[in-house]
Amino acid sequence: MNLFNLHSNPEQLARYKDRLQVPEYAYTYAASKNRRIPELEPTVLKDPGYAYLYARYVIKGRWPEAEPTIMKDTWEAYLYARYVIEGRWPEAEPYIMKDPAWAEEYARVIIKGRWPEAEPYIMKDPDIWRYYTRLVGIG
Repeated sequence: MNLFNLHSNPEQLARYKDRLQVPEYAYTYAASKNRRIPELEPTVLKDPGYAYLYARYVIKGRWPEAEPTIMKDTWEAYLYARYVIEGRWPEAEPYIMKDPAWAEEYARVIIKGRWPEAEPYIMKDPDIWRYYTRLVGIG
């Protein structure tokens, strides 16, 4: 597929061709067209945040090719589980649990209860641990 055929003003696109090598611009361009553009996906895949946004707003569903990238960023992994998968994402849990704030949020919003495997990490932040223990009724 030729991107220039998709654009209403190909001359304008030519001026911004280098920008399409930047994940933000590649995502924004695809989102503006409201559809997948396979030529831009390798660029979007370079950034977990834009990969998550591409899955959520362009693909409107899971994007298996991007999941290894997304899961390594705890915040993006949480958002992907919540808004794209809409449930637990076991493959990403080892990454999410390492951040006390996102582990607590994942337990509260996704698991809707206690997450024993993440508790050693959540304990590392006393304020979040106190909130978590009230949430799940322990301590």
